[in-house]
Formats: sequence, structure tokens, C-alpha cells
Amino acid sequence: MFKIGYGADFHRFEKNRKLILGGLEIPYSIGLAGHSDADVVVHSICDAILGALGLGDIGEHFPDSDDKYKDISSLKLLDEVKKKMNGQNFQIGNLDITILMENPKIGKYKKQMCEILASTLDCNSELINVKATTTEKMGFIGEGVGVESRAIVLLKKKD
Repeated sequence: MFKIGYGADFHRFEKNRKLILGGLEIPYSIGLAGHSDADVVVHSICDAILGALGLGDIGEHFPDSDDKYKDISSLKLLDEVKKKMNGQNFQIGNLDITILMENPKIGKYKKQMCEILASTLDCNSELINVKATTTEKMGFIGEGVGVESRAIVLLKKKD
């Protein structure tokens, strides 16, 4: 049995914050605003997995109104989502992520992101693909106001 899920997340840039993408701190002059570490990539993955499992969305499980999630590493949230996936006896079949942002350029970080995500999800990094694109200077992303991440996941029942 297979299940497919899709997730998307958006965060605006904010001064005096670290830029965390895919569990990795990216050197940059500004970071992303959010209640947690604002890792837009991990948030989109959480939503994709939760959606595939029919368990709603990240905000239902980790509300930004709850202080216990203040500044938390999003990888901890992903670990909790992984436990829900394992509880339903599913595993990652493959995971495809697209990061939309003008700057900074993140090509050299994609492989490391895949390795961090694979470690958290207990799967082979070859099952995870990270892509990056710009919006050709259009919209809030093109204007450098924020970042979007989209993720699609195929879950497969464990043997």
C-alpha cells in the first residue's frame, strides 16, 4: 500500500534570526520569522507526511500558540511526525522538495540537507531530493521578502 502527501510552507525573512533550511544552518545575513526555528523546508515535509497519513497539518500537532514549541528545532517536530508514520507502519518511499527563494543560493547545501533529513527520517538519503529555484524576481519571493518550500512524499507500507 502506498500513500502520497503534499505540503507547502512559507516564512518571511526577519533580522536577527538564523536561516535554517532542511535542518542546516545556512550562512546569511537574515533568517526566517517563526515561532520555532522557522525551517520552512522541514515544515513542508511534516505537512506532506501528515497529509499522507490523514492526520491534518503541522499547526494542529505543533501549534504556534504553545510555548513548548518556541524556538524548537523543526527536526524535533519531524522526528515526532516520523513516529506517527512508524506508528501507522509506513516508511519513506521517496521525498521530493522544492525550495523557492532568490537568495542565498543554496546549491552547495542540498546534499547535506538530504543527509540530515534522511538521518531524521531513518531512510537512505537517495530517497530524498532537494531542488531550489527562483521566481525570476516576481512576487514576495522574488522581492526577497520570504521563502516557500513545497514537498511531496510517497509513503509505503513496511514489509
